[in-house]
Amino acid sequence: MSSEMAHDPTVRLTDANFDELSSGDKPLFVDFWAAWCGPCKVMDPVVEKLAAKYGDKVVFGKVNVDEEMNISSKYQVFSIPTFMIFRGGKPMDAVIGAVGEASLEQFVKRSIEPRPTGIM
Repeated sequence: MSSEMAHDPTVRLTDANFDELSSGDKPLFVDFWAAWCGPCKVMDPVVEKLAAKYGDKVVFGKVNVDEEMNISSKYQVFSIPTFMIFRGGKPMDAVIGAVGEASLEQFVKRSIEPRPTGIM
């Protein structure tokens, strides 16, 4: 078995690493999920595919809401799956529920497109 197969394109987010990763240079895509959540399981391969495709521009992480209740309550995640984009330690955008791959990809792309400047 090659070590490439063992490489996971997503990071397990915990209280210990969340602040550091959400404040990093790259946007942080967060998948709030739980093992018992059917729609989360449906979305998992989509998230993995996007992580493989955009992992050079965006950090992809997962928060197990049953294990990391501090994070999910801090960001008021009441429904799962919830997907959030963080920049500079702050949530910038969110999508709630199982959505199509194209919709989730657009969500990721919006996080990496340059922001217009000078518009108030």
